[in-house]
Amino acid sequence: MDPKEIAKKTGQTAKLYFSTVKDEDKPYNLWKYFDKDLAKDMSLYITGQMYSRKKIPHTTRQLVTVAALTVLSKPEELKLHIHGALNVGCTKEEVAEVIFQTSIYGGVPSTNTALAAFKEVLEERGEE
Repeated sequence: MDPKEIAKKTGQTAKLYFSTVKDEDKPYNLWKYFDKDLAKDMSLYITGQMYSRKKIPHTTRQLVTVAALTVLSKPEELKLHIHGALNVGCTKEEVAEVIFQTSIYGGVPSTNTALAAFKEVLEERGEE
């Protein structure tokens, strides 16, 4: 794929998913602090090539990501992808249901951690 097209897709997808995330909470800015070139490469691959794929809808991609991060108990990254899920059109009810569903596989403590992260995101967005 043309590098300019990848860069364009990276920008579009990052805006779609993460426009409501504060700059200081975006992983790209953390990566850039330590290595600008690697940050660019990681962003082009993750956001421009993986997240922008058309194999599954953005809503499905984000719900899968919410489920995985819930089971892994990664609340900081989960917050980013809850924003992403809501930004691409997932409902609050769908996100909550995915989090509850994971309790079977990841345990109730992981679900509670995820629900707390979800609540923080909703409060940040003024959607509680």
